[in-house]
Amino acid sequence: MFDLFLKAAHNVWPMIFIFTVIIVSIRIAYLICNKQKLVLYKEITMFCFIIYILLLYYIVTFQDNNYGTNNFIPLKEILRYNLNSKLFLKNIIGNILLFVPFGIFVTYYVKSKSIIPVILLSFLISSSIEFAQGVIGRTCDVDDVILNSIGGILGYHLYKLVNKRMLKLPKFMKSQLFLDLLSLMSILIIIYLTFKFNFWRIIS
Repeated sequence: MFDLFLKAAHNVWPMIFIFTVIIVSIRIAYLICNKQKLVLYKEITMFCFIIYILLLYYIVTFQDNNYGTNNFIPLKEILRYNLNSKLFLKNIIGNILLFVPFGIFVTYYVKSKSIIPVILLSFLISSSIEFAQGVIGRTCDVDDVILNSIGGILGYHLYKLVNKRMLKLPKFMKSQLFLDLLSLMSILIIIYLTFKFNFWRIIS
């Protein structure tokens, strides 16, 4: 699944680059003009979510086109795969993992103690994706909606687990300065590894 996102990033990096410049410059101008405080880790978190949405859009609309038949019978496609087959990992596990980040971001942003908003939003977004796929000539599969929703639920629990652990961390590790530096270092490490190992050529 990570490889899928890398390939998507490789194919749409010009769009991501231009989009990054536009969003970051406008956001900085907004903060300066309105004299608002910059909370770097929150800005980076929301920006990562936007990039995730762009990559998700590309993956579900342009990659791995499947022109089979539509499926409106729940569990029909899920139950036909062998557990140790590549198709199971790609279509079942892949569709679950695809929405784990969505569940994490929604839980972080909505800040609801209930899992219901995550389930409803995961179901709504996944259903919209399947509808759009059906309109553009790809297959529409109700099982994908089920698997994506499970991914959103896993993302919710993962966020809650990590958040619970963070409450036990030392006070300085929960400060804005520490979180800002951690977020910035993470971005710089990703950029460094990207160019050091030249993954653009590796996955092309």
